[in-house]
Amino acid sequence: MARHIELNPVSHFTVNTVGPPGQRTFYIQGSKGPDTISLIIEKQQAAMLASSFDSLLDELARKFPPVGRETSEEVWTDLRLRQPLEALFRAGRMEMGYSEDMDRLVLVVYELVDEEVEEPNAVSFWMSREQVKTLIPHIEEVVQSGRPICGNCGQPIDPEGHFCPKRNGHR
Repeated sequence: MARHIELNPVSHFTVNTVGPPGQRTFYIQGSKGPDTISLIIEKQQAAMLASSFDSLLDELARKFPPVGRETSEEVWTDLRLRQPLEALFRAGRMEMGYSEDMDRLVLVVYELVDEEVEEPNAVSFWMSREQVKTLIPHIEEVVQSGRPICGNCGQPIDPEGHFCPKRNGHR
């Protein structure tokens, strides 16, 4: 039977990596009190997360202006991963939502499984708008801090060199 863990609200949340560029492992990590949940994600998922958060915040500003809404959640300044770092699962599908009553965004991350065979575990991370605003540039920085990208093919350049299919491997 699948588990669903709710961290509402999170007391800490970050997206960060472990390892050198080209061999990094990306993590989403959230805490509520003493409980910390770490999930492995892909670099593309991290990039899409920042973009999706940004779009959702723009939409919320139009539909539900924050005028008169006050948040009691503090904005995080320490966006490092907390130790010990033990991943609960590898992320598959991610969904975002919003609760107008609480004025909080939620990120629901589902485990990567064959959904025809088994039901995925899930973790819900609830955050304020201000907390999410501080995360977006951090996530973008983490994604960009990897290997440089080839201007011809768009693929990462390894420190040992790069075979560019658009240049037939020529420099």
